[in-house]
Amino acid sequence: MIDGRRNLDAYLAAYDVMGPDRLDVFDPVCDPDVRFVDPFNDLRGLERFKDVYRHMYETLEDPRFTIHDSAVGEKAGYIRWHFDFGLRGRAMTIDGMSEVAFGPDGKVVAHIDHWDAGAQVYGRVPVLGAAIGLVRRKLAV
Repeated sequence: MIDGRRNLDAYLAAYDVMGPDRLDVFDPVCDPDVRFVDPFNDLRGLERFKDVYRHMYETLEDPRFTIHDSAVGEKAGYIRWHFDFGLRGRAMTIDGMSEVAFGPDGKVVAHIDHWDAGAQVYGRVPVLGAAIGLVRRKLAV
């Protein structure tokens, strides 16, 4: 039987120590065919999973995750997080949740992020943000 709490804690511990040169911390806790999904990506494989974080470290300034809460359900773990980073000298924050599924061996087989890219990224782009704001106002009650 899978110990979801232990597996989720081991996965979260990898985030505590990961860095641009420390992405190997995911090797013992992720399945080689792990699936990663966020508003920009839907990919499979541990190396592609680590490519997401390589890209993050290459393109963002001082990226860091803060875990606010986690829970374990019958088939998955859930993480509520806060992501701070800089982009071209501008401080930014994204709040989201991740759903983490475990395989029979307890390794992560899927990491699916849930967060609002429209409000938290696209809405901050000057011209695009104004257009999104207009649409939101038109659709609001």
